[in-house]
Amino acid sequence: MSNAVAARKDERARRKAERMMEKQREAAEHDLPRSMRPSPITKTITVIVLVVALIYFLFPIYWAIIASTKTPSQLTSSNGLWFAVGLDQIPDAIATNYSKLMGWTRGQFWRWVLNSLIYSGVSALIGTIISVMAGYATAKFNFRGKAIAIGVVMGCMLMPVALLTIPQYSIFHALHLTNTMLAIIIPCCVSPFGFFLGRVYAQTSVPNELLEAARIDGAGEARIFFTIVLRLLAPAMVTIFLFLFVGTWNNFLLPLMMVSSDTLKPVTLGLYGMVSLATFNDRGSLMMGALLGVLPVIVLFLGLQRYWQAGLAAGAVKG
Repeated sequence: MSNAVAARKDERARRKAERMMEKQREAAEHDLPRSMRPSPITKTITVIVLVVALIYFLFPIYWAIIASTKTPSQLTSSNGLWFAVGLDQIPDAIATNYSKLMGWTRGQFWRWVLNSLIYSGVSALIGTIISVMAGYATAKFNFRGKAIAIGVVMGCMLMPVALLTIPQYSIFHALHLTNTMLAIIIPCCVSPFGFFLGRVYAQTSVPNELLEAARIDGAGEARIFFTIVLRLLAPAMVTIFLFLFVGTWNNFLLPLMMVSSDTLKPVTLGLYGMVSLATFNDRGSLMMGALLGVLPVIVLFLGLQRYWQAGLAAGAVKG
């Protein structure tokens, strides 16, 4: 028995020594030369700036959480940075504002959130595929009119969105697609900025030697794209997807112009309609709706954060 205990102790000591050696190796790999190491003042300033930036970005969410528990009178009379009721009464305050929100929206609030998820998810998914395909084609193939096509797409990035409202409405009205989901999904699938990102990522992340090797092995262009290129551009696709998703989620002018039915409104347009009511005066329930309406975007960013960071790094390095 004593031998077994001694063997276990030796094993634990050996594992501890291995972990310490591994940490030392990792520290040595990431250690900078003395001339490049930041000074203590630089580290302190960096930490202060990062803390200030963290507060700046998290404070609106914190304030929305606080405001979503208050009544209209409490919003103006109580401390804006803390709850107007005791902590034990917060669940009741949340339930009250939630029931008011459902009443003001006639029970349509979660339908609006679902519509926003459909609009943003479908548009971002289709738009990501289109952007990556177009970016890969212009980055790796030579064809007549390539420079003109790239110039036209890049020029579209300079056009203000408001300039396209009347032409878009005229086209979709002629096609009898107004007041349908397609009237929002189709325009949001086309993104010049997504094309630009897809082209940059394809230039930097897809080696020509790999494509030539696949062609020599007899793979067709479609098979190369869907089995090789898409895997290499996965981080880039997450980045493009997030940009398109958030852009569609925050889009207000296009739904306002294309959609008139309450059952088809996204959450942004639905809340705007609620605020536009002549009898509306409950800002607490409005903050509750705004907070609940932004939660899916927060969850999506937190879930795809590491892929987004990898995609940004992949597009920032040449070669």
